[in-house]
Amino acid sequence: MIERLFGRAGRERRRRGEQGERLGGYIYGEIVVLATLVAGAQAYKHGALHIGLLVLVTTVVFWLAHVYADALADSITKGEHLTWAELREIAGRESSIIEAALTPVLLVMLSTTGLYSVSVGVWLAFVAGLLVLVTEGFAFARAEKLGRLGTLVIVGANLLMGLLLVVLKLLVSHH
Repeated sequence: MIERLFGRAGRERRRRGEQGERLGGYIYGEIVVLATLVAGAQAYKHGALHIGLLVLVTTVVFWLAHVYADALADSITKGEHLTWAELREIAGRESSIIEAALTPVLLVMLSTTGLYSVSVGVWLAFVAGLLVLVTEGFAFARAEKLGRLGTLVIVGANLLMGLLLVVLKLLVSHH
């Protein structure tokens, strides 16, 4: 009986840990995406393909850096080399960083079809990124069973980070 309780508690802790890491990856990934959109939109004003590829490649590089750093940390923590299976698990756990880029990249790339301008595509990607940050704030608040004030603070903090990048984009694009 005691083993079953500890087993369940351990599984619940692991599940919450994995959920937390994925949520953190989405937030981190979205901030990387928004920051890269700022740079890409300034450097390639009419180049949706360039902007999309820049965001995607940058996100993949940050994902690889996270996988590498986590693998080194896990190896030191365990006191042994990681197996390929453990490395794949780390890569999967960190994949939310890349997943965060998919919708914004798609929205920018759709402008290559002529459906809308590159500028509109970049702004749609920004709006999508802000929506992800807000959604992830609500997800965190729900997981932590925060009240209204706590939820407001977390969602507000996520939105503030994204809006600061929007302000940066506006400042960079007007100079």
